[in-house]
Amino acid sequence: MHVFHRAEDFPQLPFAVVSSGTFDGVHLGHQSILQKVVETAKYHNGQSVIITFFPHPRMFFGHELKLLNTLEERVELIAQLGIDYLLVLPFDSNLANLSAEEFVQKIYIQTTCAKKLILGYDHHFGKDRQGNIDFLKANLSRYSFDLQEIEAKLIDEITISSTKIRNALLSGDIETANKYLGRYYTLSGKVIEGDKIGRTIGYPTANLQIAENYKLIPADGIYAVWVKIEEKRYGGMLYIGKRPVIDKTPEMRIEVNIFDFDQNIYGKTITLEIVGFLRNDEKFTSIEALREQLAQDKLNALQKLKNSTGLENFTK
Repeated sequence: MHVFHRAEDFPQLPFAVVSSGTFDGVHLGHQSILQKVVETAKYHNGQSVIITFFPHPRMFFGHELKLLNTLEERVELIAQLGIDYLLVLPFDSNLANLSAEEFVQKIYIQTTCAKKLILGYDHHFGKDRQGNIDFLKANLSRYSFDLQEIEAKLIDEITISSTKIRNALLSGDIETANKYLGRYYTLSGKVIEGDKIGRTIGYPTANLQIAENYKLIPADGIYAVWVKIEEKRYGGMLYIGKRPVIDKTPEMRIEVNIFDFDQNIYGKTITLEIVGFLRNDEKFTSIEALREQLAQDKLNALQKLKNSTGLENFTK
């Protein structure tokens, strides 16, 4: 996939099939749009093109928002779906102030030379979100592209949205989030030095530092996870919380106990695929009580991993 970060660098394409959006999460609803773009481009011997934005428009306008993907993750997920060209436009005041008509002319027509435009039913664009499917339909005779609308994709009669996935993660409902994503929710970070208390009670942990502060961290608790280290994959259990038993001055911790693993991975970046929720964070009366609970957590995590659904096989 060819990736561009400036409109002026984007090449002239003979038959561009285009869609645009923030695509946070690249969830099943997004995937249906991206797959339609790929299929349509192949049918016409054309090129599949996706336009996305960074930062997220809501972040630009000052809203508190945590995202399901880092930009790097979003690019990788879009690439896995077989898109030919990705244009990541910086969402700044210039872009924010384009009217709906200016957006169509400058982005869809002048930049991508779109021959076909494929958009979700609820897509908005232009200043104050003035542009939508109805706007395009009303003005289509003036434009040089055909328009195709993708209707709402439903799962269990609930429309998929990034907001619903965020809410599920923030409530610890990882199973619902994974179902809507069509894969496991992931956290990637660098392994940093910890206080090494875990190893003294038989459960050494790798402490993760998440570089991007806009990445959504799920609710505090214990989770079953797959741990990807370079090209290998291990089972493990993840802790998110403030360690109320151990820390007198608590701060947020993201720690993973990797099963059957004893290598030095300090400084390496690892990825966690969060499979299932095990229990809430809680305060124990002693280290011994914590150790006993961790033994049960490991058994529960192993069972979750054994019964995992295979969502890790997300491919194009």
